Amino acid sequence: MSHLVVNTTFLPQNCINWLAQRVHLVKCDHRNKTELYQHLSEADGLVVGTYLNVNAELLDKASNLKVVGRAGAGIEHIDLDACRKRHIRVVYTPEANRQAVVEYVTALMLDALRPRPSIDTSVGPEQYLQIRSTDVGQQLDQLTLGILGFGGIGKRVGAVAHAIGMRVMANDLLPEEGLRQAVDYPCEFVDKTELYSMSDVLTIHVDGRSENRHLLAAEQLAQLKPSCLLINAARGIVLEPAALVEWAKQVAGQGGQAILDVVDPEPPGEDCPLLGLPNVRVLPHLAARTYTAVENMGWVARDVWAVLENEKPRFSAC
Repeated sequence: MSHLVVNTTFLPQNCINWLAQRVHLVKCDHRNKTELYQHLSEADGLVVGTYLNVNAELLDKASNLKVVGRAGAGIEHIDLDACRKRHIRVVYTPEANRQAVVEYVTALMLDALRPRPSIDTSVGPEQYLQIRSTDVGQQLDQLTLGILGFGGIGKRVGAVAHAIGMRVMANDLLPEEGLRQAVDYPCEFVDKTELYSMSDVLTIHVDGRSENRHLLAAEQLAQLKPSCLLINAARGIVLEPAALVEWAKQVAGQGGQAILDVVDPEPPGEDCPLLGLPNVRVLPHLAARTYTAVENMGWVARDVWAVLENEKPRFSAC
């Protein structure tokens, strides 16, 4: 086989088998830089996940590289300019996990707003009535959902929320006219100040570009309702941790809470200030982890092979 491809992330076995029938496929732990650089010196292709930064330093070790395949949607950790300068194509799977994330965010809303404790042992009539009296939830069709970032995932989250009966508000960098034409349900496009102040639930769906680092810091969090449910299943860098801790403490008795599927860094260290707060739930980056989404992301293999065979890939970032 003439092409050497280095894989640094998890791929489903059927995707591995498919690619390995066409190229010489080498699995390498992205954390083992010595081994990685050794393989890259001869590699034609590189497959990456979330945690390997494809920067100029790494690309300088890969003089034969023709394609970088990202098994996922986010490509902010890949230096596209550096790839262009070296005539390296970047392919990815922008649609692979949208449905999975939408379902996950919807489930997180229900987890927080519609408590449903189980009964593991027999309880008497008084305790039974006590449970039913205590665990009373909020009805979603009485609430406003704010969506920060109205891309493919944000639009679908809005569609689900509208179907449930929620009022939907959104903010995005792109002009309102184009965004409005892209959806067939009522959605109010507002500035960030109105989005923050009006949302009963605020869900974040922006990308990890450097401009979005600490997009929500103390000033922005102060604009949220003290009862707001804040959901971040996008990028950990978007929220400023110290400010979020202070916000969580201030609203603890007023219903405010945060559910974070992503933090910065990952995994969170022992000193992460967000761990252990009663109204902050930290999850291990599971939004895209369905069998279907994982397989969809794994099929970046097809576009890696297409580039190596001088064919047109389906999804190319550069």
